[in-house]
Amino acid sequence: MTDDLVDRGRRVRPAVAADVPAVKDVTDTAYHPYIARIGVVPQPMEADHAADVAAGKVFVTEEPGSGRVDGLVVVEARAGHLFLDSIAVRPDAHGKGVGRRLLAFVDAHARALGLPEVRLYTNAMMWENQKIYPKYGYEVVERRVDGPYDRIHYRKRLL
Repeated sequence: MTDDLVDRGRRVRPAVAADVPAVKDVTDTAYHPYIARIGVVPQPMEADHAADVAAGKVFVTEEPGSGRVDGLVVVEARAGHLFLDSIAVRPDAHGKGVGRRLLAFVDAHARALGLPEVRLYTNAMMWENQKIYPKYGYEVVERRVDGPYDRIHYRKRLL
């Protein structure tokens, strides 16, 4: 789904090349606090943001009125599901519905692509996420260690 979605003045739109610095900044700002906790740099901070944007995988939302990117998702259509690779919200935008809006967009995007579920994983040390995802209909599938990352895998079946 490439149409912009609007919710209380907040749009979710495909990122463009000019957004790459903001995508990097929001991602780094959102994930940086986890470095000390998990002992490694979170994978989204090492992503090739320009390549992800060019491939159409990144969608951003902006602060109403300012046009400043305050949240984003990185998604990839795979066989039988949409993979939510990363979600990042600028810390000063927490509590404003940015994450909720992005997760709703991910669901709508998967449905528009005809995909029956969304999958994601989070680091086991990012315990805040383990409280958030179930509230939005995600269920734990498995816990698996992938290299230096101890990950909890989730899925959300879409009706």
